Amino acid sequence: MTQTPKDICYASAMRLLVRREHSALELKQKLSAKGIDAEIIDIVISKLINQNYQSDERFAEGFIQMRFNQGKGPIKITHELNQRGVEDYCFSDFDFFSLAKKTRQNKFGHELPEEFKEEAKQKRFLQSRGFSFDHIDNAFK
Repeated sequence: MTQTPKDICYASAMRLLVRREHSALELKQKLSAKGIDAEIIDIVISKLINQNYQSDERFAEGFIQMRFNQGKGPIKITHELNQRGVEDYCFSDFDFFSLAKKTRQNKFGHELPEEFKEEAKQKRFLQSRGFSFDHIDNAFK
């Protein structure tokens, strides 16, 4: 029994989804890299969405939780989700003010810096992690 290109695409997509959640865009990119026709990919991804095997919402939830646990801020997480083609997500369950403070303390200790140069260094670090200025200012209170 010969497999059709659609069957091959579906099987490849399922292998990817079994390992971890993927956004629809990530699936499309990975399947395209295998040389599968874009029209077939779109059909297969639609089928996977209808079967609830692929969900951008579920992907976003897991991705946000993973990055939050890594000490990343909402700006960085938003940028990374947008790169993965996900624009609908919710941060309401996450306390980035506490996370910014915890991330600063883990890296630099509980004592607040006394010198301007050291404070600026710590603020740059938090900014590079994707925290907003409000989150950063709160981490130094």
